[in-house]
Amino acid sequence: MISIAQFVDIPQRRIYPVELKIDHGKIATIQPTFARGDLPFLLPGFIDAHVHVESSMLIPSEFARLAVVHGTVATISDPHEIANVCGVEGVNYMIENGNKVPFHFFFGAPSCVPATPFETTGAEVNVNDIEELISRPEILYLAEMMNWPGAVNRDPVVMEKIRIAQKYGKPIDGHAPGLMGELAEKYVKAGPSTDHECFTYEEALGKIKLGMKIAIREGSAAKNFEALIDLIDDYPEMIMFCSDDKHPDNLAISHINELAARAVAKGKDLFDVLQAACLNPISHYSLPVGQLREGDAADFILVNDLEKFEVLETYIGGEKVAENGKTLIQSVKNKVINNFNTSAKKLEDFQLAAKGSKVRIIEALDGQLITPEIEGEILIRNGFAESNPEKDILKITVVNRYEDAPPAVAFIKNFGLKTGAIASSVGHDSHNIIAVGVDDVSICRAVNLLIEAKGGVSAVSGVKEEVLPLPVGGIMSPEDGYQVASAYTGIDRIAKEMGSTLNSPFMTLSFMALLVIPDLKLSDKGLFDGKKFAFCDLFFDL
Repeated sequence: MISIAQFVDIPQRRIYPVELKIDHGKIATIQPTFARGDLPFLLPGFIDAHVHVESSMLIPSEFARLAVVHGTVATISDPHEIANVCGVEGVNYMIENGNKVPFHFFFGAPSCVPATPFETTGAEVNVNDIEELISRPEILYLAEMMNWPGAVNRDPVVMEKIRIAQKYGKPIDGHAPGLMGELAEKYVKAGPSTDHECFTYEEALGKIKLGMKIAIREGSAAKNFEALIDLIDDYPEMIMFCSDDKHPDNLAISHINELAARAVAKGKDLFDVLQAACLNPISHYSLPVGQLREGDAADFILVNDLEKFEVLETYIGGEKVAENGKTLIQSVKNKVINNFNTSAKKLEDFQLAAKGSKVRIIEALDGQLITPEIEGEILIRNGFAESNPEKDILKITVVNRYEDAPPAVAFIKNFGLKTGAIASSVGHDSHNIIAVGVDDVSICRAVNLLIEAKGGVSAVSGVKEEVLPLPVGGIMSPEDGYQVASAYTGIDRIAKEMGSTLNSPFMTLSFMALLVIPDLKLSDKGLFDGKKFAFCDLFFDL
């Protein structure tokens, strides 16, 4: 194959016309040419430096079909979502399915499964499992060390997992939201070398000065691009881009190419931006991904311009995998694995005896994973605590999906629902069922729809019911990715018609049980204070 294009030489910070020759999936030659005219721009493919593929609600092979359209050729993929459901079997599933398509999935060994001992999960990945996984050549790193207290305090189990990764010479991903100063220093000295959880410039700058690479995150729920992008001006070698969690409707529209375009639009240096988007993950993780050098794998993209980064063609290993907005990767058949063992719930399971009118309330913030604790008053009817839709204080519940147990119930603000309920079995990280609603009848129905489907997302408003089934682990669909994206768009629209003003209500919902992100969250075992790392009372009047 021969291609003539304007070569964007990122290391040399030059752009000039070349003739590119590919032979047997490798870059044979890159020769300067005198060709003129309206030539496309040639650059390395984009890399998502930290993503949970499962959050796209797609199996890896379908994720790849959508991602390549936007010029993505590789992902640093943490499979801890499916590992929380199915353990090492889930990790193996992701690797096997990803290997069926031409795309670079680089999976890590999940370091924190379960994430905490304060919730019920479907499986455990212990130290022996970490050793088995990390020793494998297809596992490139120890995935995000969410147990930052354990790392800071040198917990023996945490440190043994880190030691195993270091023994095999593999990097350790971090996860330390809000950590600064002495605590951040102790965390970095324990071993983690990246962080994607920074939500302020000052926090990220402090970690950079400690030697950490910062993955600027812009996902469907957590959006930190605006707060952090100015770091690229002075520290381009320390910055990467990532999505972390991206729902299928958003993935169908854009991926890392959007972050590159936004950065350039803000006046950031083109070569700095492309270094972050294309090259820094390769050097940090020692990835076998082509960088557009002679002898490299032919992993590259052709784009229409260097502002919007409209992708014309994507190549992986010399194979054209996307062209003019269309994927060329075919869907593949794959088995279904799951772990879903709870029975249908009753209305009274969600009724909560009032012990006072003032309660601790989870405050959901659009575009953020942190959830401040606020105080508010709920309605009391017939001795039961109920939602107060006029004040946007709604009931939230987390239901154990691995065994029969009483649901945990609390209250949340900012979902905005005026009627009905929404529910999801995508509930980070343990993936129990999580639901928010205006009334107990709707909550119960939304939950039971997911129990019947063995996983998915649901919306209930009066007689109107909608379910998007996710039979793979209760968190992914094996169906065509574009069809899943369309179905998700539809159910997301229903949630917004019910009153939600959140940009991505289901994605936000999925993080309300993520105990490792402060301040206040809800697990299947109760209300949890993320700062004290302990359960707390719902009612103040005790």
